[in-house]
This record gives sequence, C-alpha cells and structure tokens, in this order.
Amino acid sequence: MKKGSTQYKSESGLTVGIDVGDKYCHLCVLDEDAEIMEESRVRTSREALTKRLAELEPSLVIMEVGTHSRWLSRLVEELGHTCLVANAQEARRLAGDRKNDKLDAETLARFGRADPLLLRPLTHRSETAAADLAMVHSRHTLVVARTMVINRVRGLVKAHGMRLPDCDARNFPERVGALVPESLKPAVQPLLETIASLTGKIQALDKQVDALVEERYPEARGLQQVPGIGPLTSLTFVLTLEDPFRFRSSRSVGTYLGLVPRQRQSGEQDPELGITKAGDAYLRYLLVQCAHYITGFHGPDSDLRRWALKRAGAKNAKKRTVVAVARKLAVLLHRLWVTGEVYEPLRGEAQQEVPAA
Repeated sequence: MKKGSTQYKSESGLTVGIDVGDKYCHLCVLDEDAEIMEESRVRTSREALTKRLAELEPSLVIMEVGTHSRWLSRLVEELGHTCLVANAQEARRLAGDRKNDKLDAETLARFGRADPLLLRPLTHRSETAAADLAMVHSRHTLVVARTMVINRVRGLVKAHGMRLPDCDARNFPERVGALVPESLKPAVQPLLETIASLTGKIQALDKQVDALVEERYPEARGLQQVPGIGPLTSLTFVLTLEDPFRFRSSRSVGTYLGLVPRQRQSGEQDPELGITKAGDAYLRYLLVQCAHYITGFHGPDSDLRRWALKRAGAKNAKKRTVVAVARKLAVLLHRLWVTGEVYEPLRGEAQQEVPAA
C-alpha cells in the first residue's frame, strides 16, 4: 500500500540516495541542510552494504525498483532505516537528460527529501507471492522458448521448399515428425525432442497453477466466472495486484497496468497516443489475449462483447477496441475480487426480464 509523504521521514534528518548497479552501488548522503555529506561507492553485496549502512544514523534511504531492490529494501529496514523504493519510470523522467551513476544517486536523494510522492513509491510484494509469480513467469519463458524452437523447425523445412501444417504446439512433434525430409532429420529431430520436453515441463507447471488456485489463492476462482479468464490469467492477476484494496477504485487498475492512453495535451492540442504500457507486461499480455478471445469468433455473448463489436470496424479501430476490452477486463476482475459478486454476462437483459416474470 502506498505510504503518505509524512511516513517517509528519517529520525536523524539524513537522506541517502542509492543508485543500485549489478556490481556496485553509488551512495549520496545529504545532511539536514540538504548539503552533500558523503559520496561513495560500495560493492553490491549483502555484506558490504550491511557494513556501510550500519554506520549511518537512522536515515531515509531511496532507491529505484530493480533486480536488487527487493532484498536490499528489506536489508535497509532491518538496519533501522526508512526505505523508499521509487518507480523507475518516474525517477528517469525526473532525472532529465543528464545521467550517470553518481548524479542518479544525488537526484534520488534530493527528490526524496523534497517530496517523496514525486517518485511514486511502491511496495514489494510478499516473498510467497513473489515466489509464486516467479513460477508463473518461468512458465511463460518456457512457452516463448518452445515457440522459438517451433519457428526454427518451420524455417528449416520451408527453406527446402516445404511447409508444415498448422497444429497445436502441444502436438507439434507428433504431427510433423513424419513430414520432415530425410536429409533434415538429423538437424530437426533434436529440436522436436526439445519441443516435446518443453511441453512436458509447461504441462507440469500448469498443474502447479491449478493447485495454487485451489489451495492458496481461492479468490482467483471467482475471477474465472468471466469467459476467457482461466486459471493462469486469474492467478497472475491476483499475484500481481496482491492487495486489491490498495486501489481507490477499480478504474485505477487499468492505469496501473498501462492500458490507458498516454497524454501530451498542450493548449488546444490533444493528440491521440498509444497506451502507457506501465506496470506488469505479462499480465497486460494475458488480458489482451483474453480480450482477443472475447471479441473473436468463438467469444460467448456478453455485454462486453456487444460493446466491443459496436466499436470494431477498421483494422486500427479493432486494435484499439481489443485494448479497450482488456482495460475493461482489468476493471471488471478487480471489481469481482473486491465485492465477491456473481458475474452476469448480460446485466441489461437480466434486468429487463425481472418485471416480465
């Protein structure tokens, strides 16, 4: 949950900006008068940072979200400091065109001292949720790898004047194995075996997803009332948001996931721009895929589908409509999660049928 600016205060008046690198961290310490008290470089390791931060009085420590920010933010708080993890996009925007590690650390410290909310502070999810979400992302990595290997097989065969038939990735090795030219089998057979192995690992992770929904995240089952929302999407939605009550309204979820248009309004000019693409890219991808299903040929009838079909027309309009449906899905799923309501695909018609009965 986002903290107010008054909660980002240090007892000593010291403010520490840390530009976290993979090998080294650059520190900038500001005193009570916002004067630079120290600039230093420390190796990015638990031992080195513990030694350096333990020497400081209780301070406000600011860093950007990144690979090391999860464990480092917990270390900072264990040492008695107050930690602010800044939104990386906001930090880059505020830094401007001048950028280097030393200056980045100072910039973080000064903005955190002036107004912490300028950095759009965030809170890392719990260790359990992070581990479960990592498993979901590992599944996605395997799917991407399988797709790359399948495309490689298709490309090899196509270069020899043949085309392999369309088929489900899960059945690809069995369907195309006999169609591969004899001269290519030494090159293609190891790839087909790799595809089969990846499929087995993906299916094993699918079972883990189902088990997590049943045993640890039952709230995800309620989201599957919406056609097109399966265990993977519902679990990823729950794990990514983690706490649904940190949003003031369900509409805020669309903004959080980067499904709203960017704005560059100036005077009378208000150009139409693409979406911000902020937030978790994988969840946004899943919601867009669900939106394709809802608006596609096999999508079941619903208010959301009818709304989308009225808007769809030209190719660009169809793309915008799919994104808009994904945004509405995000809002709907959050609403169902918070309220526990039963999903009604055709609410308007249901309301009309009540008096007649």
